[in-house]
Amino acid sequence: MLRLSRPWADEGLQEGASFGPDDCLLTEASEHEEVGESSPLMRWEVERVVEGIPRREGRHIVQHPYPRRIRASSPDREGFPVRPRRGRENEADEGARQALQRMNEVTARVQELGEALDDPTALWSRLKTAWDRAEDEDDPRMAEIVRQARELTPILKALREQIRRVLRRHRELTPLDRVQEMDRPAMRWLSHQPGRTIAERAGAEQRILAVVRHEDFDTLENRVAHAYCRLAADAGREWLREHPAAKASQRYQLVAAFVKLCKAIAEELHYLGIGLASADIQPNYVLMENHNYAAVRDAWERLLRREKALDELWAWQAQTWTDFAVLAVVLALQDIDGAELIAQSPIRFRSEAVNGIWFDQDPPIAVFWLKHQSRVVEVMARPERPGSLLTAARAHVALRISDPMDHSGFPHNVAIWTPHAMERLNLPAAVSGALKRMTALQRRQAFQERLRHGLILTPGHHDPETASETQGGVHIEAIAFDAAGESLMLGREAIAQFLQRDLWGSR
Repeated sequence: MLRLSRPWADEGLQEGASFGPDDCLLTEASEHEEVGESSPLMRWEVERVVEGIPRREGRHIVQHPYPRRIRASSPDREGFPVRPRRGRENEADEGARQALQRMNEVTARVQELGEALDDPTALWSRLKTAWDRAEDEDDPRMAEIVRQARELTPILKALREQIRRVLRRHRELTPLDRVQEMDRPAMRWLSHQPGRTIAERAGAEQRILAVVRHEDFDTLENRVAHAYCRLAADAGREWLREHPAAKASQRYQLVAAFVKLCKAIAEELHYLGIGLASADIQPNYVLMENHNYAAVRDAWERLLRREKALDELWAWQAQTWTDFAVLAVVLALQDIDGAELIAQSPIRFRSEAVNGIWFDQDPPIAVFWLKHQSRVVEVMARPERPGSLLTAARAHVALRISDPMDHSGFPHNVAIWTPHAMERLNLPAAVSGALKRMTALQRRQAFQERLRHGLILTPGHHDPETASETQGGVHIEAIAFDAAGESLMLGREAIAQFLQRDLWGSR
């Protein structure tokens, strides 16, 4: 078993060592070994001789999640930040807040694929338009809280004017001339008082125990509204904090006004003595049938589900980064002069990510014909059978390039690594490590499988950078970039420049 800090590493972590925040949390092991909480990236078989008998053994590379707590076991992970909790972001350190912002940006770019799939015939052009918009920090990303600010503002204003109330029965000493109702305990109380008439039994103050009805605002539907306003205000403040450069945009102003409205309503509901609903409440008739309260309940539940989903997205954000990197490569290929999309795999986009993965597709996800290079390029994302060389390189994303005019040749691959760590990678060191592995693999080139060049796509931590190195005809380039603003623009340009190199091979 090898605990790997980088996918191209020749050696694993030392025995007993824990993964740290600068590691990529990868393990290579046989399939019968216990590796702890993980999600498989690549599987293959090797042949081993045991007591003179050849046997095939399954092996795999797995991705471990970031810990949901400060320290986690199986495998051991130490020193990682934990996700800042909604409403308590100020208690988290700056590194954790920055990591959450980067995660939200990457998730937003991948979720835009789901929106673009509304028109599969224009999928990549629609996604490109959305990403172009994301490069402009003055045009902030769409999010659930933005949609709710648009939809719930008139509903909350209507509820604010007509907060539902009920009359609750109480027993209290009431003046005789104001008594309207008595129940059995009140009658029993009256019978125990001294005197022969009701007036005598009312005593000097002429009061008796009676049933009185008082307005009460502390109903289940109002507790849900109170809980929603507090949660929505926290979600809105988080969104505003992530988009300081967009103060002049309509979305920013919409969310800012919504946060102000939610805070004001929450204070009013608190003043009326209304408590907070728990997440496991059973909705009553009003919450199901009243239009306004039902809309608030639905929005509240969506935010609650998002809060729970954030834990999973935080843990598996390395997988989401791979989805993002694959989309970035496809868009860069589409922008090559003379590129034509000739095939596209059906993409199944999920409503919620599973282990950080938002969509499934049969590889290749997209196939391009490059007219000027006379090459067919397939984008292979998480292929089930990557081939021996890509497996040895530990690259679960690749470009497969073939020459349709060369009937005797075989396709060659460009390895693409998508390493993700909580701390920024040292790009020159990453390039050197990947080049060392690729150079060693050149001696293992198979007749039907070739591997040429490599690309490393890694988070830039809002400080974009590129590094490259060439040796023995092998070119490795590393690009650190992010999913929003100028860093996204520079990253996409760097990927396009890498693809403009002589990657295509000669006939």
